[in-house]
Amino acid sequence: MKPRHHLYLDEELSAQLERLGSKPGTSKSAIISDALRNYLNRRATREVDDLLKHRLDRISAQLSRIERNGHVLLETLSLFVRYQLTATAPLPDTDKAAQAVGRERFRRFVDQVGRQLASGRSIGEAPADDGGSR
Repeated sequence: MKPRHHLYLDEELSAQLERLGSKPGTSKSAIISDALRNYLNRRATREVDDLLKHRLDRISAQLSRIERNGHVLLETLSLFVRYQLTATAPLPDTDKAAQAVGRERFRRFVDQVGRQLASGRSIGEAPADDGGSR
């Protein structure tokens, strides 16, 4: 058995309900039940949306900081490479010993970056062992 409720509606709303309830196959109770169910569902959805909005805003702010940091890092690296390439004279093709030293330094550099990333340490932290790459 369904519980009975006594509701008070204003004149205009009551007239609209009478018009809708007078159509064949409809009842005032069904109309009010559907309307109340829809209202409560929207309200619950709005509460979930409000909760998610705060989390999404926080994630968006974090992603913005990550993007900004990535741009700073890229610009820093780009400036360093540009400076290094303009300040350092290229080695002559005949200086094989210096080229070998350069290749070895680059290999150690790549190894050090790999170790740094594998350890999970920040690239800005001083490494415990630089592998003699000076």
